Amino acid sequence: MSNGFYPIPKIENEPVLSYSPGSKEKIELKKALAHFKNQVKEIPMVIGGKAHTSNEKIEIRPPHEHHHVLGYYYKGNSTHIELAIEAALQAKSQWEKISWEQRAAIFLKAADLIAGPYRALINAATMLGQSKNAYQAEIDSACELIDFFRFNVLFMKEIYENQPISSPGTWNRMEYRPLEGFVLAITPFNFTAIAGNLPASAALMGNVVVWKPSDKQAYSAGIIMEVLEKAGLPKGVINMIFCDPVLTTDMIFKHPEFSGIHFTGSTSVFKSIWKTIGNNIDLYKNYPRIVGETGGKDFILVHSSADIDIAVAALLRGAFEYQGQKCSAASRAYISSSLWPKMQEKLINGVNSMKTGSVEDFGNFINAVIDENSFEKIKSYIDRALRSSEVKILAGGIYDKSQGYFIYPTLILTDNPNYETMTEELFGPVLTIYLYEDQDWIKTLKLMDESTQYALTGAIIASDRDIISEAENLLKNAAGNFYINDKCTGAVVGQQPFGGARSSGTNDKAGSYLNLLRWVSSRSIKENLLPPTRYEYPFLNEN
Repeated sequence: MSNGFYPIPKIENEPVLSYSPGSKEKIELKKALAHFKNQVKEIPMVIGGKAHTSNEKIEIRPPHEHHHVLGYYYKGNSTHIELAIEAALQAKSQWEKISWEQRAAIFLKAADLIAGPYRALINAATMLGQSKNAYQAEIDSACELIDFFRFNVLFMKEIYENQPISSPGTWNRMEYRPLEGFVLAITPFNFTAIAGNLPASAALMGNVVVWKPSDKQAYSAGIIMEVLEKAGLPKGVINMIFCDPVLTTDMIFKHPEFSGIHFTGSTSVFKSIWKTIGNNIDLYKNYPRIVGETGGKDFILVHSSADIDIAVAALLRGAFEYQGQKCSAASRAYISSSLWPKMQEKLINGVNSMKTGSVEDFGNFINAVIDENSFEKIKSYIDRALRSSEVKILAGGIYDKSQGYFIYPTLILTDNPNYETMTEELFGPVLTIYLYEDQDWIKTLKLMDESTQYALTGAIIASDRDIISEAENLLKNAAGNFYINDKCTGAVVGQQPFGGARSSGTNDKAGSYLNLLRWVSSRSIKENLLPPTRYEYPFLNEN
């Protein structure tokens, strides 16, 4: 029981370490990489606080070194799904009774564990398991996950403090209850922070969770679960399973206690999930919460008033960091034809200067795409571009999977704004450029808005303030996160709440209080301090 109103520690964004030569963090990270490379680690499922294995072990191989076995995860079956649901529901009554500051303490401790003793470990696991270079791992698996855990506590406190007014003789209160039943979290391979946040944000608000990470993120998912357990998360609050996604959703979406899904993944899968939940709506006690962040076909618009160096840096970082495997990555660019001759060489030279290879060589900017399926998909787009008369490959167009799934950064120029790489999500290191005539500025803005089904991120590079204002207004529905004179990636928790609309998701803004509101069901409580003792009102008297 709480006997005080407890202020939380000051919440600030976690500083990003530099990993400069000879730095303490770089030495520790290299030790962690060597530690993981010299062992074969097994990742069990965690259900009800207990490790669960199965008869099916699946190899985990680094995407950049697919001949090496890094470890194994255990693939579950229908029994494990049932056990996870049962464990969650069994933990529910006790977990939702725990006071908010006790829940907060668990996730604040988890953040401090990642910031301290687990920092090198979770970064190394992300680097090896998901082929993410040291800096990209640092901003993701360390800093962003730390920020999610800490800022979510702040957002929770702000939600609980949001209370109604009370008139004389009454006391009105708003209670933010966890949802009835359990929540399903389905998380992607590309961000360790997202994988940790989706189950954790729901759990922080008093919910219990069945968590199905991506198989391609199993290695770092095991570290997240270890951290949460060490931070004191009670058994059964978050249950991690590695089961077939179709089997998982089929079973869970038929359960009457299913209360919501927190999802990041493909648009097609999310639409299928929504349809299934709709078809099963009569099975549930409540209308399930459906929260999803899906695909993107993100843009950078370069106006003739843009600073060339700013534009080139935004394009190179926005398109090619983490091999373009960010849902926010720039994959289409609209560049002023009058500015293009001045920036073309710088952009091409920048792409050609990027080194590609293993994450263990810290000089490599580009690493491998996540798996062979991704490699073959991106390769097919490049092969068609090489044969097409509508496009010209300015740089890259090279791929090699002999040692790892390497797609070299590729720059495509097209005169067809509806060419497939301008409209379809590739999820790889491919940037397609369309040059627009300066007098077609308004026409180009409309083209950008209507070219794809997505509306996740976008950016404008310009110096003219009127132009910036015009683009911001006409593209207001084209991107849930809009950047001015910056790349279209790199949203920071607490600074740029993240999410898009249209086919990019429900725009529930991870990294803000808006997301946490989806995981509570509010109850208004009115207490009458001076209740009436008669039914009659004064107006009934004649005199």
